[in-house]
Amino acid sequence: MYLEKLEFHKILEKLANFCATTQGKELAFNLKPSNQISIVENLLQETSEAVNLSYRNGCPSFYAISNITIELKKLESNNPLSAKSLLNLAHIFKLSQDLKDYFDKDFLDLSQYPILSNLFSRLYTNKSILDKIFSCLFDENTIDDKASKTLHRIRKEKRKLEQDIRSKLNDMIHSSTYSKYIQENIITLRNERFVIPVKEEYRSQIKGFVHDISNAGSTVFVEPISIFEMNNELNHLEKEEELEIEKILQELSSLFSPYVEELQLDVTIISKLDFIFAKAKFSKSLQATTPLINRQKEIHLKNARHPFIDKNKVIPMSLDLGDDFSVLLITGPNTGGKTVTLKTVGLLTCMACSGLNIPCDENSSIYVFDSIFADIGDDQSILDSLSTFSSHMLNIVEITKQATENSLILVDELGSGTDPLEGANLAISILDYFQSIGSLTIATTHYQELKQYALVTNGFENASVEFDISTLSPTYKLLIGIPGKSNAFEISKKLGLPNTIITKAQSFMTSNQIDIENLLKNIYDDKISIEKEKSEVSKELEQITLLRKSLEKENTDVKRQEQELINNAKIKARNILLEAKEEATEIIKQMNSLASRQDLENARNHLNDKIKDIHLLDSSNTNKSNDFNNTIDTKNIKPNMEVFVSNLGQNGIVLSYVSKSNEVQVQIGSLKMNVPIKYLKLPTNTSKNNGSLAVNNVPHIAKTKMVKSEIKVIGLNVEEAIFVIDKFLDDASLSKLQTVRIVHGKGTGKLRNRYSSIFEKASSR
Repeated sequence: MYLEKLEFHKILEKLANFCATTQGKELAFNLKPSNQISIVENLLQETSEAVNLSYRNGCPSFYAISNITIELKKLESNNPLSAKSLLNLAHIFKLSQDLKDYFDKDFLDLSQYPILSNLFSRLYTNKSILDKIFSCLFDENTIDDKASKTLHRIRKEKRKLEQDIRSKLNDMIHSSTYSKYIQENIITLRNERFVIPVKEEYRSQIKGFVHDISNAGSTVFVEPISIFEMNNELNHLEKEEELEIEKILQELSSLFSPYVEELQLDVTIISKLDFIFAKAKFSKSLQATTPLINRQKEIHLKNARHPFIDKNKVIPMSLDLGDDFSVLLITGPNTGGKTVTLKTVGLLTCMACSGLNIPCDENSSIYVFDSIFADIGDDQSILDSLSTFSSHMLNIVEITKQATENSLILVDELGSGTDPLEGANLAISILDYFQSIGSLTIATTHYQELKQYALVTNGFENASVEFDISTLSPTYKLLIGIPGKSNAFEISKKLGLPNTIITKAQSFMTSNQIDIENLLKNIYDDKISIEKEKSEVSKELEQITLLRKSLEKENTDVKRQEQELINNAKIKARNILLEAKEEATEIIKQMNSLASRQDLENARNHLNDKIKDIHLLDSSNTNKSNDFNNTIDTKNIKPNMEVFVSNLGQNGIVLSYVSKSNEVQVQIGSLKMNVPIKYLKLPTNTSKNNGSLAVNNVPHIAKTKMVKSEIKVIGLNVEEAIFVIDKFLDDASLSKLQTVRIVHGKGTGKLRNRYSSIFEKASSR
């Protein structure tokens, strides 16, 4: 009964229109809401799978299939089927094959469609049977000549014999002897025998058998005696053809006999798939989403739309019921908006419990109620002598008998049709009862007393449908927490009722009634203002969020670009360093062949300049980000403090602080010098002179004094060690050192092999 009041049958009609098979339409028309959570979740999942699959692979093509109940019974009794019946069965196997091909795609992850995958995998098809049927049956009335060799021979003989008969009769009707006896120059059939039309007065002139007479009696259809035997032979061939066709149909029928169960299963699955994809098409037509199923006995609808109202005109409705309150009271003028809201909630709940997607935003959720009750519309009956109040009350009585804590109750115009005071008090009592048993209830009313009751009673909440006074129509926007105004005076005035009548009506209202109306108006106005401000704040927050994300992205891009610049500079420095190393190695080789000391000095200075350039480039990249972090505060400079002299690329020890010149005396190795404070940094691990790659600007004489007779290259790879050792040997040579000591690891022996020949030559000299 409640499904009719919610117009659920219209949903089923729309759903059935998306089905291609009669069996699928039948499933659609028989669809009903379930009160089992597991069933509802399974139905919604299959709908969701079909929607997702249709977006991924399009919808499969379905076409009508016949009811094969009679055919299957004949197969079980080994009775032959007609060509039409055989084609009906073949089309089932053919559709099954098409559906399997649709689902058998490499790009589909079948694990995402467990329900559909199970259905598609159970479809049965048989290619050999299909090939045989479609090669033998041209259509439901025609057996192909190639169905058997015997049939091919019989039809070949028939065609030749028919041609001979027609040729002989044609010669007769055009001959000079018989042409004057012929009514028309045609050859026709009577009683499945070839005949010619002869004028009645000349019937005795042509020997033969009369098979028919025209209605006017002026023409007789005569079978000439000359073709009598030929007609007999033709009839015999036709009998042979009929027998052969029966034999062929029997053989073709026997092909299907072992697959009666498979055919039944195919019909069931095809119908089910047709119905499921109809649900998907219906969902897409409504721009619907799959609702969540909650266990908290709540309804949460976000921007829900009534399925029968144009989606371009309807105002979405949002509703939360069952969390903060279990009874929602919708009040306001009698303009249809309240009833539409009531039907929307009820209809969408029924759709969800039937496994249908509902027209609302994502993450909307419903509860699977054990029953849904709706008292909507006027059931007044003259025959049963029922008034509007009595008919509504009969429905309420039935609801009170059957409702449970897991019921959804929808009541329109509760308490109407009787004395307002009694009706209001009765409505309050009924709603209190529904709340006491734990049902979720939505009711509409005009009564002022119910608005006041909802304002002060826990578990109750007021709501109204926004009303546009200027157009005298509802916007269908549901306003939770706002009791609706009747707007009776405003509507009457807008419709043209004289002001004198309206003014007098207003004077009858008591001060308490006026105060309550003013209170409701203030609440209404404040709520509208808050809603608008909330909407504006939400928009601002969205813009702020987008701006923040944009700034974060820009900041990330800047950091990435900065890191790319640093990495590119490091790569460039390393390439220059490697080129300089190769050039340095070559210069050292050339030094051994230079004759004068001046040539040696020039080569050494050129080498130092090259290395200095490399050091400046490398230090500008590696120390750029550390310049600010490693800067030393002048107050913290103390004697014996270790510092890094950036312009020399060496660590040193502070000896004293010269305040007048803003310089510090620093000892680097055995060299003492005054260094401006701006060049002093905190010491770094990479700048210690323990055989590292750092090079300084100290004059040649100072360098010579600073050269040590021993270095350690333990921990360096071959390439790094070669560079250090080559420079060490160069400095040792310029400093006239007689012996040097190189400490290295065991490694692979490549380093020892490289310098063994050099040391042998040096020892021989």
